[in-house]
Amino acid sequence: MEIQLWREILDPYALAVNELLIKFNHIIDEYKHVGAYSPIEQVTGRVKTISSILEKAQKKNIELDNFEEKIEDIAGIRILCQFVEDIYKVVDIIKKRSDMKIKNEKDYINNMKKSGYRSYHIIVYYDVETLKGRKKLQVEIQIRTLAMNFWATIEHSLQYKYKQNMPENIRERLSSAAEAILILDREMSVVRDEIMDAQNSFTIKANIVADILTNIQNLYRVANKQEVIKIQDEFFRIYQNGDQSELTEFCRKLDLISQRYRAQSLR
Repeated sequence: MEIQLWREILDPYALAVNELLIKFNHIIDEYKHVGAYSPIEQVTGRVKTISSILEKAQKKNIELDNFEEKIEDIAGIRILCQFVEDIYKVVDIIKKRSDMKIKNEKDYINNMKKSGYRSYHIIVYYDVETLKGRKKLQVEIQIRTLAMNFWATIEHSLQYKYKQNMPENIRERLSSAAEAILILDREMSVVRDEIMDAQNSFTIKANIVADILTNIQNLYRVANKQEVIKIQDEFFRIYQNGDQSELTEFCRKLDLISQRYRAQSLR
């Protein structure tokens, strides 16, 4: 197969990955904008290299003329979560979307692989628009915790190094590490509510501060400079005190001042 033809085949997959990255990152932003905790912590994506496709096709005895149908993970999205509970929330989000149709799913969290690998895999059909028209592609979405991802990344590197012939002592250490990751995820779930409260509090405060600074910046354009300097000094005093309720009240009063100067419309 010619190199140019490979590029034509893989370009739509790159488009799919780029679009899905934007969409999943937008979900994160939506949660942040309403001051809510996002079950998605990070999103990454990739398209398999030609060498990886050839290697998998050879390993699975797949004809190259049929590889797009038989290889489901040419395009891959990886979604990282803080807690195991978040993984299933993300699964529900994906199932409710109209722009992705689930082909199949595998729960390697409740059904951990013998190696210790844990993750949730979903294969979806996703349409992209190309110069030649609409094309339906398969995309693999892996959803796992940050801890699971750390273990899986190391395990993948070792598997690549030893080509499925990993020494038994390293395999045993990986298995022990997988148990430790399992315990870590369980412990994090126990204190999940407290962690979420702390993170939500930080996000809310950050949003309040951002609103205040925007108002102050806009007031500098239309209001008396000495008055704005006094407002700025008051903000620094309240911020240093660390009282969030006082900061919230200050933000409310500043909104009223900005409305009087019509400064909010300058955002």
